[in-house]
Amino acid sequence: MKKFWITSMLMLMVSIPTFAGGLLTNTNQHILFLRNPARGASTQIDALYSNPAGIAFMDKGLHVSFNNQSAFQTRTIHSTFAPLAGFGGNETKKYKGEASVPIIPSLFAVYKYDKWAFGGHFAVSGGGGKATFNEGLGSFESQVSMIPAMLSQNGFPGTNKYSVDSYMEGKQLIYGLQLGAAYKINDYLSAYAGVRMNYVSNGYVGYIRNIQANVGGGEMVNLNSTFNTMSAAAAAAAEQFLAAGDMENYEKYMATATATKAVADQTKDKELDCDQTGWGVTPIIGMDFKMGKWNIGAKYEFNTRLNVENKTKIDDTGMFKDGVNTPHDIPSLLSVGVSYEILPVLRASIGYHHFFDTHAKMANNKQDYINPGTNEYQAGLEWDITKAWQVSAGLQRTKYGVEDGYQSDMSFSISSYSYGFGAGFNVTPKLKVNIAYFWTDYEEYNKEWTAYNGIVNPATEVGIPGKDVFNRTNKVFGIGIDYKF
Repeated sequence: MKKFWITSMLMLMVSIPTFAGGLLTNTNQHILFLRNPARGASTQIDALYSNPAGIAFMDKGLHVSFNNQSAFQTRTIHSTFAPLAGFGGNETKKYKGEASVPIIPSLFAVYKYDKWAFGGHFAVSGGGGKATFNEGLGSFESQVSMIPAMLSQNGFPGTNKYSVDSYMEGKQLIYGLQLGAAYKINDYLSAYAGVRMNYVSNGYVGYIRNIQANVGGGEMVNLNSTFNTMSAAAAAAAEQFLAAGDMENYEKYMATATATKAVADQTKDKELDCDQTGWGVTPIIGMDFKMGKWNIGAKYEFNTRLNVENKTKIDDTGMFKDGVNTPHDIPSLLSVGVSYEILPVLRASIGYHHFFDTHAKMANNKQDYINPGTNEYQAGLEWDITKAWQVSAGLQRTKYGVEDGYQSDMSFSISSYSYGFGAGFNVTPKLKVNIAYFWTDYEEYNKEWTAYNGIVNPATEVGIPGKDVFNRTNKVFGIGIDYKF
């Protein structure tokens, strides 16, 4: 009997971006970004991340900011594969994952003295949360769905139904601590240099349990226990024939015992419980040019080389050996922003981000399926309604350069339009409160397979076609406090 291996968990290097930004980078680290994503020319405290050279143009003194965001996301995959009809009668199935992160804090601090400004910043700089698929994924179930055909081709005709209990949960977080300094070269120009220390904390838990089928068209039975029983009975019969000297029947029943034992082993419960940790350092440089009503900011974050190490508790797949390292680079980033004061109470801004994704090493060399990288375009407005109240709004277009080879139901990135709006209120001359709401509309991504997940028809050895349709939703609420001492 042909081998049946459940290898889908090999791909359990899940990317779960809950925030705006590139494949592994969060750009919404301050509530001002949620109010208006075009922050690449900021000279307020959020500039410490979005335009670090801009902090040299802040007022003298100590500035601090504390922010919290609450993000809620769904990931939906509609998988179409004919053998899936064996479990519920429909060849198209919906797999939905939910990510909920109610507390995402960030802390900024800038001290401006004369021409120098020193800043520190802590935030969740990548990843963003945990996604749970309570019914597993198509890449799991599609492997199991081939069992009826396999059994029908190998002595159990009439087998046409199956069932399975599967589950997948993944989390991905990158914590970043950024430190650096900006220097005001003259009245118009400043420069920045700094580093961000990144700590990666990933975790993956999944299982495939209780695989059943209607063997020979009968009742649904657990395949592992059923075929273990068959194997034991065949082995016992073989021993009797051996004792009787009937070598022909001995060999026949031993072959049956071996084959049925193989099915039992290949359909037993499989579990995975693996954490991953790693760290790396990102050098950052920036420039800011300010003249009259114009301000232009630019920064470059270098590619961050890092690996994550498996800390495996359970691995029935054999794919996540404890202590093994996997590439997990954070792509380099170029950010450019321009702001213009239309009126004393009205300001406009635009921005551009490019993530050099192809330069980053990723698990399974997924960077080879990206061309040319991620591009983001931002625009926004801010209006001072009164001396105390400001409102702002903006949008961001994110365009990924990923190809089919990059996309899977466990890790996919799809282009989108994001919108944000919010308000700021000066409670006192030194205390300001920001509130905002930010949401994203994603474009569906269709992936056509000539051989779905590499699966072929056991009778013809020809690939069985299929399709995955990927989509997402994303909503973020935020509130923050800025204070000047």
